[in-house]
Formats: sequence, C-alpha cells, structure tokens
Amino acid sequence: MIGDFLELAMLICFGISWPVAAFKAWKARTAKGQTVVLYYLLMLGYLCGIAAKIITHQITFVLAAYLFNFAMVGLNGILYYRNRALDLRFVRE
Repeated sequence: MIGDFLELAMLICFGISWPVAAFKAWKARTAKGQTVVLYYLLMLGYLCGIAAKIITHQITFVLAAYLFNFAMVGLNGILYYRNRALDLRFVRE
C-alpha cells in the first residue's frame, strides 16, 4: 500500500508540469525549442506503466494518475504539431 502512495506521489510530481506546459505551449504559438521525440518517449513510458498495472491486476487509483499523465503528454504532443504548423505558416507569409 505504501508503494502505491509513493508511486502516486511520483506521478503527481511529474503530472503537475503537463497542464502548465500545455498552457504555455498554447500561448506561445511556436514549437521552437520543443522536440516531439520527447513526447513519444514519455507516452511510451506511461503506456508501459499502464500495461504493468493491468498485467499485474493492480487496478488502483494509481492507474488513473498514469492515464491522466498520458493524456496530458498527448495534449502537449498535439499542441506541438499545432504550433509547428503555425511556425511553418508564418515562415511562408
């Protein structure tokens, strides 16, 4: 049980940054300084955590934190492509 709480604390610490990063990416309207490879690697890591919880039948509140973090990293990835398209549009104009 303490392991679940510690794992949740880790996920919360990581997870707090994703909504903040998404908000900043939305406002910045540029993909400069970002790399989409990072988002893919993070999503793969969260998918591995989700799979581990499912395979070991440890379906607890920690799984919700993995899912939230996965969704937030996905949102940041979507914003990367949006901002990249904006960057390309402004270069052509």
